[in-house]
Amino acid sequence: MSDILLYAVTSLLYAALGWHFWRARWTGGGEAAREAESAGLLSWERVAVLAPFMLHSYLLYASLFATTELRFGFSQALSVTLWLTVLIYWVESMIYDVKGMQALVLPLAAACALLPAFFPGPETPAYAQTFVFRIHLLVAMLAYSLFTIAALHATLMTLLERRLHGGKLAGPSGESLAGPWASLPPLMTLETLLFRILTLGFVLLSLTLVSGFVFSEELFGQAARFNHKTVFGIISWIIFAALLVGRYARGWRGRTALRWTLAGFAALLLAYVGSMFVLEVILGRV
Repeated sequence: MSDILLYAVTSLLYAALGWHFWRARWTGGGEAAREAESAGLLSWERVAVLAPFMLHSYLLYASLFATTELRFGFSQALSVTLWLTVLIYWVESMIYDVKGMQALVLPLAAACALLPAFFPGPETPAYAQTFVFRIHLLVAMLAYSLFTIAALHATLMTLLERRLHGGKLAGPSGESLAGPWASLPPLMTLETLLFRILTLGFVLLSLTLVSGFVFSEELFGQAARFNHKTVFGIISWIIFAALLVGRYARGWRGRTALRWTLAGFAALLLAYVGSMFVLEVILGRV
């Protein structure tokens, strides 16, 4: 089976599962939908998610490790980020009731898993083959993935809060939440989980910056190269640091926390993925 067909199958499986979760958890009606809302991930659903995930894992391994020439650009970064996001949510679903998030994560994974087939990415220099660089890249992708999850949580919490305050979630019997929104964890639980993710992501982002400075010192003789990745990386670190200090020192929460989360994620996205998209796709500098 050719790589392009594997990419297509992986994307279609993710999309099909996303459609299933969307219908079963978000837009379904009747007794079956209510049963799905009250249950966590069913056994077959948990196994089914592993099918495209394992194909995705193989494609990433083949393109990033089982090749003598490493090519890494915005498409690979997004693909790795959503691969880790799917993995973390799959594991997280065993602990927290986050089944409603599958309908958001899997369609994104479907799109991002397909990107490397059309945008193979630029050739990386010789130093990218070193063990130190690969560790730096792994830590960076872990941080990206955690902040992607945080951004998804923040977006969902924003929608939930607006609908709740606007009275758009009331059911026919007068309950405060109805339909798929009723199956989501309470806002307080989502907020607690959000800051756990942000804290771990901040630690990994700090390690990414530190390892990047060390790597730059060893390779180029200077602690940091002043470019867009360094600037936006530091900006995102400052935003997330301010958010965590505000949370634990001043009790920031609600819309203030959500806005800072999305701002920090936007800066982090521009640090690499956004800038590489402009260079590779818009400007054609591959």
